[in-house]
Amino acid sequence: MPLYEHTFLARQDVTAQQVEALVEGYRGVIEAAGGKIEKVEYWGVKQIAYRINKNRKAHYTLLNIDAPPAAIAEMERQMRISEDVLRFLTIRVEALEEGPSAMMQKRDRDDRRDRDDRYGNDDRPRRPRREESFATETEEA
Repeated sequence: MPLYEHTFLARQDVTAQQVEALVEGYRGVIEAAGGKIEKVEYWGVKQIAYRINKNRKAHYTLLNIDAPPAAIAEMERQMRISEDVLRFLTIRVEALEEGPSAMMQKRDRDDRRDRDDRYGNDDRPRRPRREESFATETEEA
């Protein structure tokens, strides 16, 4: 069966539990058609690039799916009907990504960097401060 990465954005008004309920509903649609959802990643509430239906933020969720095309079509049809889903994108891939996605890896890296900066344990090289002369050419003349 083909493999898909599917990402959808849910309204910020809904709770994380309601987003999980949406995922479970879509899981039922996929499994009824003979497919399965390999991995679900909830990325949290993030700001979106532009307003969609007066929403500035959305719940992001990634699904890795192994299912026939008919199951994907039915899931997308139900997402179009749902008022809670703002946008979705399904991409067919050759292989599903193992481990955490790039978004989850980014969050881990950012958390670690913030913690290191806060406690002064930063290993990044520091540039020495330059002594700059504040005198201008007009003052020198």
